[in-house]
Amino acid sequence: MVETNVEVKLKSGLQARQAALFVQEANRFKSEVYLQKDEKKVNAKSIMGIMSLAIARGTTITLIADGKDEQEAVDGLVSLIQKEE
Repeated sequence: MVETNVEVKLKSGLQARQAALFVQEANRFKSEVYLQKDEKKVNAKSIMGIMSLAIARGTTITLIADGKDEQEAVDGLVSLIQKEE
């Protein structure tokens, strides 16, 4: 299992379009992927789960992946979250 804290640098955070792109990217990996904000942990492959976290720019979240391609999943998703638009 790989776990990392990351600050969201996307201008609009992980809302609507960005959340959809994040879910699309997360679904490329075989590993189970989760996002955690404060005490709430959701499946990162679920658009509704991510939207329920209401992640704004500047928020620090925990990205967790567990499976065969866990490191690749975390690296890819971290780079997506940290893109400054």
